[in-house]
Amino acid sequence: MKETIEQILSLWGITEEHLMQIYPSAWEINRSYVMKVYDNRDQMERNIRISAILADCNVPVAETVCTLIGEEYVEHENRYFHLSKKLQGSNILDSKDNVMAYKMGCAIAQLHRAFRKCEEEIEFWDNSLLEEMSGWIQETLKNDGWQMVSREEYLKAYGSLEQIYDHLPKQLIHRDVHLGNFLFFEGKLSGYIDFDLSQRNIRVFDLCYFLAGLLAEESENAFSVSEWIASVKAVISGYESVSILLAEEREAIPWVMECIEILFVAYFISIKDSKHARDAYDVLRFIQDCEGRLVKQ
Repeated sequence: MKETIEQILSLWGITEEHLMQIYPSAWEINRSYVMKVYDNRDQMERNIRISAILADCNVPVAETVCTLIGEEYVEHENRYFHLSKKLQGSNILDSKDNVMAYKMGCAIAQLHRAFRKCEEEIEFWDNSLLEEMSGWIQETLKNDGWQMVSREEYLKAYGSLEQIYDHLPKQLIHRDVHLGNFLFFEGKLSGYIDFDLSQRNIRVFDLCYFLAGLLAEESENAFSVSEWIASVKAVISGYESVSILLAEEREAIPWVMECIEILFVAYFISIKDSKHARDAYDVLRFIQDCEGRLVKQ
């Protein structure tokens, strides 16, 4: 792939001086550009369109760099190559910094506001966490004999979410909110990246995914219960400084988090990755132990 990128950069009139892989499908070029490689053209074109709409809303996203003949991407050997300007800034490194947690909450809410504009102009896939739970997730856990997540744990999380699900606002969400997809420069948000998984779903999913994901980071500096609850409060406070959550959304937070972790357990079981399935289950147990304190947020 490195050799291929070096070859096709001439189509942009760029001579490669520095090329470094930064993600499985992305390379930094000359410290000024990012080349992302797609297998799915529709997904890439949708992402380009999302970025253009967000840019029109003054949301900081990567700007597409067109080729010398004005094309937004290049097709080569059944892959699609998209070049964008590198955004200024870097990821948050201290996941326990509650000032930055507050700013992450603000950033998620600001993105949700801008996403509503995208929904006016592009059709998106509608997804339902509840239907996933009652579909492939339940089937996977059942076929596994409920060895990791018990049937009782599954029914409690699913049943609690089912009771409130129809009252939860749905809209376009990022669907992959973690520290790696939000950039900050000098303490301020400088960019959003990676809209590959964007879909319509319950709005609170992004908040819950991010907060549960903090627990999944493999680090010796693991969160204590009190530290994590403080992060939950900071993120929610930041979000609500921009958009107020409904009472039903607040009530749903522990159940959405638990369902997300059950989803991960089922996914890793399905690909026979027992280590990461166990890691996801450990996060699930942590959240279960915090249920009472989460309901009070």
